[in-house]
Amino acid sequence: MKNEKLAYDKFKQYPIVEAVSIVKEMAKAKFDETFEVHFKLGIDPKKGEQQIRTAVTLPHSTGKKIRIAAFVGDDKVEECKKAGADFVGNEDLIAEIKKSEKTEFDVAVAEPAQMRNIAKIAKILGTRGLMPSPKNETVTPTPAKAIKELKKGKISFKNDNTANIHVAIGKVSFDNKKLEENFEALLNHIKKVKPAKAKGIYLKNISISSSMGVGVKIIIGK
Repeated sequence: MKNEKLAYDKFKQYPIVEAVSIVKEMAKAKFDETFEVHFKLGIDPKKGEQQIRTAVTLPHSTGKKIRIAAFVGDDKVEECKKAGADFVGNEDLIAEIKKSEKTEFDVAVAEPAQMRNIAKIAKILGTRGLMPSPKNETVTPTPAKAIKELKKGKISFKNDNTANIHVAIGKVSFDNKKLEENFEALLNHIKKVKPAKAKGIYLKNISISSSMGVGVKIIIGK
């Protein structure tokens, strides 16, 4: 069995069905590892018009419980709580974060009218990748709807300064088919949001891995 786990070529590109099985077989951690996808894109991350910051709903979620903070007016506090937000408020929540510098949430959602107040904690949120943005639909006039979508499996992501994108799409314990379908949904969305000014090869490399495992390259189709 040990030899089977090592029987793969790190330079070879595999079909997603085969690659998923390889990653699952080679996952060695005693905990349920996160299943990750890594893209190397043909974009210039220094140019704003080529940067990617977007969101997509995965058909089978990620298996991770998402903690959400909602910055909304008093009239939307209750509906956001009912939608599943873990922290809800406006000036009071902003003041608490400014004082403690603690952000015990994974995603922040805000109404457009709240963005002026959020500027007070922009440095805290920004350095932790938590600043709400219209680009990934976390700044919205319908925050309760956004919260429900996030709880159901909507994820936000952006490229880093080396033109790479890293996204978690599930857990090693997931059924293979669910991981494959989550991957396809993500891949199709990445293709859809290709910047108009990106020249040359867009999808340069795609690999998948478990959080503690090796990377397995994926065949890049058209």
